[in-house]
Amino acid sequence: MALKKIALCIVGLWIVISPLVACEKAQESAPASPQAEPAYRGTIVAMGDSLTEGLGVDEEDAYPARLQKKLFQEGKRYKVVNAGISGETSSGALSRIDWVLTLEPDIVILETGANDGLRGIDPALTRDNIDKIIQKLHQENVVVVLAGMEMMRNLGEPFTRAFGAIYPELAKAHDVILIPFFLEGVAGNPKLNQTDGVHPTAKGYQVVTETVYPYVVEAIEKVERAAN
Repeated sequence: MALKKIALCIVGLWIVISPLVACEKAQESAPASPQAEPAYRGTIVAMGDSLTEGLGVDEEDAYPARLQKKLFQEGKRYKVVNAGISGETSSGALSRIDWVLTLEPDIVILETGANDGLRGIDPALTRDNIDKIIQKLHQENVVVVLAGMEMMRNLGEPFTRAFGAIYPELAKAHDVILIPFFLEGVAGNPKLNQTDGVHPTAKGYQVVTETVYPYVVEAIEKVERAAN
């Protein structure tokens, strides 16, 4: 009789414990829940032509992807959207500014005009297009980082002078952050450019990212001051 009672106790105890064991095993075997996407403090749109898109290199080697990685490494959690389109002129950029604004950017890095220069488009038209883009962005309280460009000397001194003056003049007129020359340290260096002599290699984009970075930090500080 005593043995029978002991057996019944053991069975009862097992009935109580077994669901707990099963639950524990299920928890151990359950796959880990996916990590939530990191929260961003804001959005930066890199707007431009093939120099922004990253023609000829992998997406992660173009400067927008490299810039976001560097920002994250420095604790600045801003999403960087690559909105570069190869072959685009300043007229094309103006025509799609409303689309860019649907991305709700806090900052726009505006890199445009190089294709205008290469096609010999009147610098006055290029200036007018960029002027209108900046005005449109400012109407939406977007902080603008304007990427300065220079043109090849073989187009003639009057043309290159008029073209190069576009960026500092507009930066001063609209009080925007100016990168004096987007391709500083890269342009003309065969080791940092692809065989076309125009588009940076992956290493070239690393230099571009370092050039752009401090101006973007300045823009972030401007955004965050305005928010406080």
